[in-house]
Amino acid sequence: MKYSKGSIQLGFAAATAVSLAACLTKSCDAFTAPLARHVNKYSTTSLGVSIGLGPENDPPTSEKETEVATKTQDDDITPKFDNPYDPERVILGEDGEPLAHITDHDPYRETRMSSSDRAADAWFGALLESEGASFLGSISEDHKQRLLQKVELVDEPVINYGEEEWTPYVVRRLPTSPLYPAYGLETYGLPVPRRGAEAWRHFDVNGLVAVDYSGRPEGTGTDKELNEKEAEDTIASLKSKGAWLDDDSCDGRLVYINGRFCPSLSKVTDQVKNLGSTDFESGLSEDMLDRLSRLPDGFTDKLAAEVPDSFKGPLTSHEKLSGPDHSVGKATSQFAINNQQGTAAFAALNSVKAGSVAYVHASMKDASANADEEEYPSKPVLVVNAQTPSGGSASKEKEKGVSFHPRLLAVADDGSVLSLVQMCVDLNENSEESNCATFVNGYTQVYVGANANVTHSFLEESGGQAVSRVEMSDEEAAEESIPNPREEESKRPALRDTNFQAIDVHITGDEGAYAGSLMELGGCGRSRVAISTSLLRPGASATVNGFALSGGAQRTDMRTNIHHMAQGTISRQEQRNMVGGRSTASFRGRIRVEQSAQQTDSEQLSRTILLSDHARIWATPSLEIIADDVTCTHGATVSDLSEEELFYLRSRGLDRTTARNLLMYAFVEEIGSSVDERIAGGFDDETGLRSRVVRRLENLVP
Repeated sequence: MKYSKGSIQLGFAAATAVSLAACLTKSCDAFTAPLARHVNKYSTTSLGVSIGLGPENDPPTSEKETEVATKTQDDDITPKFDNPYDPERVILGEDGEPLAHITDHDPYRETRMSSSDRAADAWFGALLESEGASFLGSISEDHKQRLLQKVELVDEPVINYGEEEWTPYVVRRLPTSPLYPAYGLETYGLPVPRRGAEAWRHFDVNGLVAVDYSGRPEGTGTDKELNEKEAEDTIASLKSKGAWLDDDSCDGRLVYINGRFCPSLSKVTDQVKNLGSTDFESGLSEDMLDRLSRLPDGFTDKLAAEVPDSFKGPLTSHEKLSGPDHSVGKATSQFAINNQQGTAAFAALNSVKAGSVAYVHASMKDASANADEEEYPSKPVLVVNAQTPSGGSASKEKEKGVSFHPRLLAVADDGSVLSLVQMCVDLNENSEESNCATFVNGYTQVYVGANANVTHSFLEESGGQAVSRVEMSDEEAAEESIPNPREEESKRPALRDTNFQAIDVHITGDEGAYAGSLMELGGCGRSRVAISTSLLRPGASATVNGFALSGGAQRTDMRTNIHHMAQGTISRQEQRNMVGGRSTASFRGRIRVEQSAQQTDSEQLSRTILLSDHARIWATPSLEIIADDVTCTHGATVSDLSEEELFYLRSRGLDRTTARNLLMYAFVEEIGSSVDERIAGGFDDETGLRSRVVRRLENLVP
């Protein structure tokens, strides 16, 4: 009998399908019976092959043999424990002897740490234990205790099937395996930097911990008094950097030099003021203390406002959002830490070491008072953090740097309007002061009420400017008879400086709106801006625009987290990066939409221009969507300046340098235009933001 090739294939497929269908009923019990019941069992098809269970023994040839074999197998494999993680289970080692169960996990707490991890812990410990008192009262004490109290190493409680919190997505250890803390929690109660951690990936952690910043500015916690001549010189210096608004141009002005408040340079009102140690000693309101005590990254589990949910009622716990199957869990778990920004430890450190708090309060009454002004409906509030070359340090140890910790709390009541401007600038950089490595650890908290409108401009311009043309090779520099740019950049004092900024925004009222413009323009060796925005109420909206400029041998990092929790919330984000020289920049933008945040509308876009073949960028926009009725988009582009656009401009009579500068400035202007107009200045204003950006771009690509 002859068979065609097609009929043979069809017959094989049909036989396979029939065999699979025949054994389907018996195989389904694999999902419900204990795992041990199926060990070493064989499953045979009419084709004589095993299905997914490896090699089999010779099958029984008669019905009687089949019954005997089945009974023998069932007797042999009757499980002693259905749960492989049962704490009473006996597990044998390679030598056949039972392995000891581990109940004390502390001896294993630090066994996975590398030399880099230990160096990071020692560096952070030097900052935490540096000399000097704390000035924020109970806030300082609580946060220091939170840092020093190690995470308890205990197994998660067992939740049985059918209980409300049950989920199949659990991680458990065998009773003979030790329990380790999450990466970064070996020594402290909040995660500190780790070179391989997700929050610090692509950042220069080794370079950071190699510099000792344990010094403290002289006079921390007290006001800095200036005589008339010093005040005039300081004001002139701030004006030259665009970091000054006259009294009639702002609703308030707070100026800090090396972390110390300067009353003679500030415009203080009942709504805009400095909170010192005496204010904390005399007692602040419970609401204010609650806001100041809040830590980012979910380490304060109680949400800043209740999130309405039609199925589960008001939501108040961060770790249980979208639970139990899709929640991030406890903030100290490895899963949660992998999605954090790494700012909690530094926020707590800020509470311990800050000398004072800049406090800005906007009420509906203030919004009504400014409503008559046509050009500017609300005057801005300016907060300036200036630093001198010495950082205010009185230490004679040249290798010992100094750290200061600016703190800002801004509260916008229901129906209020607030324009907040923050600036980080250099002061007296041309003086004869000896240069000292500085570490700025800023923490900003913003709370937006119902129908309130907050515009937030953050400008980081400290550290001078990077040396241009560092991408040149040694041979090219020798041919042009110029000093080696890479050597010049390596000698720049600001390359040892570090600037960390954590911004924590909570929209706690219905229809509240926040618009943030973050510009990272400075020349510090390492800079990092991390902003987290929580949309807690229906109709809340957030706009986060960022720009990062990096050149020379800088390492810059911009991280954003937009957290949609309530229904009908809106977010818009655009991040732009310009990277030149031999610098490295990174951007990680995360948008998470909880199950309770149905009808969310979110857009995210990252665009980067590389100005040098030696520059590097890591751009990672991301979306985590638990809800099923949303409109969300994200994307990223990386390119150099368009040759077609350059050609078009040159064909209109512009030389290549002018055409290139025009394209670079246009790339930045779309972000810079959202900065408060009083700070941005006009196109002809030499001290305005636009002119300062142009000078930095021309320095980056001369």
